[in-house]
Amino acid sequence: MLDNSLVMIAIIFTVNIVYVSFFTLRMIFTLKGQRYFAAFISMFEIVIYIVGLGLVLDNLDRIENVIAYAVGYGTGVIVGMKIEEKLALGYTTVNVISSDPDIEFTRMLRDKGYGVTSWYAYGMEGDRLAMQILTPRKYELKLYETIRYIDPKAFIVAYEPKQIHGGFWVKQVKRGKIRNAQQENKQEDKQEAF
Repeated sequence: MLDNSLVMIAIIFTVNIVYVSFFTLRMIFTLKGQRYFAAFISMFEIVIYIVGLGLVLDNLDRIENVIAYAVGYGTGVIVGMKIEEKLALGYTTVNVISSDPDIEFTRMLRDKGYGVTSWYAYGMEGDRLAMQILTPRKYELKLYETIRYIDPKAFIVAYEPKQIHGGFWVKQVKRGKIRNAQQENKQEDKQEAF
């Protein structure tokens, strides 16, 4: 079976996609502080790496194997990133500055289940409402949509916090308050549609 060049190319390509996807996930789990899960994944990652590299090194006289290895590596990066997007591990802190401090921004976000800390600020063109919001990464895009709906001119900066401890945010996020509020909003939208 390995004597067939198309089969060899397909195997090398597939092995490298799997290897690089595992590599990406291991790095993500390492950065998130989940060392045991990262170590577990690394055992499979290294076995796949040795097999794939061995196939290429045993057949270096065939340029198509090297190309399959390189293309599989690049494709594995994309696949690994897609898997990471779907897992959406961790939290995002979103800082928002609203151009209109009179909007009931904080209440509207809290009604949707987000923990919001807000304060009045003064910008170059006058009063502003500044907010800090914590959200699980899987709800990050929905939060941006909500913010843009409330205030299309809002200034948004987001980052991933390294560590979170205490406060309203952690309790409410862990209890699934955001998910529950979004489910309630979906049910209300369905009822309004009828």
